[in-house]
Amino acid sequence: MKPALREQILTILAAIPPGRVTTYGRIAAMTDGATPRLVARALRELPDGHGLPWFRVLTASRRLADHPGAPEQRQRLLAEGVHFDARGRVAAEALWP
Repeated sequence: MKPALREQILTILAAIPPGRVTTYGRIAAMTDGATPRLVARALRELPDGHGLPWFRVLTASRRLADHPGAPEQRQRLLAEGVHFDARGRVAAEALWP
């Protein structure tokens, strides 16, 4: 991945406010050429101790992606006041931007 594209993705990620979420696709749409898969890759490759709110990024269906960090992601979102419905989706009102 080109460093400039990675920087765009991480800048957008850093801007997601607490209590709000966005999707891989929305982040991709805000960049110059990323795809949702490239966004997911950038998040997967974050170094330890980065401090970026990776947990605020969901799938297009407003659900958590299937990955080892999903339980932690859910807990962090709940701690920020983000609620899930019975089917595991976050309310559309929580979407950013």
